[in-house]
Amino acid sequence: MKKEYLPRLFDKSLDFSLKSKGAVLVVGPKWCGKTRTCSRHARTIIEMLPADTRRQNVLFAKNAPSLFLSQGPKPILIDEWQIISFIWDSIKTEVDKNDEFGQFILTGSVTDRLAYDSGEKEEEERHTGNGRITIKKLRTMSLFESGDSNGAVSLSELGEGKFEPSVSKADIEDYAFWICRGGWPLAIGEKEDVALQQAIDYCDMLCNEDMFSVRGIKLHKNVEIAEKVVRSYARNIGTPCPSSLLADDVGIDKETMNKFEEVLLRLYILDNVRAWNPNLRSRTAIRTKEVRYFVDPSIATAALGLTPSSLFRDIRYFGFLFESLAIRDLKVYSESINAKLYHYRDKRGLEADAVIVYSNGSFGLIEIKLGDDEAIDGAAKNLLKLQEDLVEKPLYLMVITKSRYAYRRDDGVYVVPLATLRD
Repeated sequence: MKKEYLPRLFDKSLDFSLKSKGAVLVVGPKWCGKTRTCSRHARTIIEMLPADTRRQNVLFAKNAPSLFLSQGPKPILIDEWQIISFIWDSIKTEVDKNDEFGQFILTGSVTDRLAYDSGEKEEEERHTGNGRITIKKLRTMSLFESGDSNGAVSLSELGEGKFEPSVSKADIEDYAFWICRGGWPLAIGEKEDVALQQAIDYCDMLCNEDMFSVRGIKLHKNVEIAEKVVRSYARNIGTPCPSSLLADDVGIDKETMNKFEEVLLRLYILDNVRAWNPNLRSRTAIRTKEVRYFVDPSIATAALGLTPSSLFRDIRYFGFLFESLAIRDLKVYSESINAKLYHYRDKRGLEADAVIVYSNGSFGLIEIKLGDDEAIDGAAKNLLKLQEDLVEKPLYLMVITKSRYAYRRDDGVYVVPLATLRD
């Protein structure tokens, strides 16, 4: 029985993109729901998989691209479009010719293979499609989308100075489960054993097949090394650990490690957070390295063989995983409201795990803490000290926690349970 579709915040974003651009390229990791979500916005669907239809589609697209792109009413969805990536320029031409918005939706998880029965390599040069084709990223589901967050605290409303205290029913055991389950649509609403298996299967497929299928990156197929690479990233999530240290951890040279990193980026498995460079009064050096995260925290737990109960054996690492869960959700929420997510760290030790920068340039500073009241208090004081160095003051200071209550402290810092957040 087909599962009921759970609305995504991305639906609204995709709908607007189709009203404002000729074509939309939707990218993201496998199993995040690209096909099902995009199918709801299309009037015609061309599927490049399964294999028995692939050869015919490739040959037709190669020899008669205009006819291939005119198979029904628009928007036309081409699922796993990278199989016929040579058609990009034809899509651009079709968009120009018809001069209409909302003509095509392309989906892809960027696992390009050199031999999808076409016998042809991708053209070395393509038009960018700028102004005609926009790229949107679909991530795994946030807690609000999966129904686990009550959505009482809105990032959009916080940006307007609106906030109401609220209560969350979630406890730390819930967060442990959500971390290991992840936001994979197939896992949502299933019994615990079935839900947890999805991330395990995903990680197995990633290390056994997907990491060796990316176009243009030659890696000797060694599943054991691939698993070690993913485990090394898992152990270092939430840190700016350099690639050289990861290479040493895995036992490979830096060049090979860089190839694995490029593969994981092109598969949308890595989802790092860039550094924010604000206007400071002082000349304090800002650390500019990206902080490493997976697109979903369950990839880390699956790679390391962790279960919800085993997370309690290492509370410090549990904290990094909780931070990863929060970062995933903040990315979904911020992109839904056209905001951007960064991190901030300087050499004095002041930091903000997340900086939400709104489209008008205003911003909010966020710390993420799994710990108790003492940890929350320390995070709040850190944010207040950081605020003093900024020429422009933030809209708000927030500590995201596992606690039950969303409230505003006497010093003005908001304390917000992750399971109360939304866009």
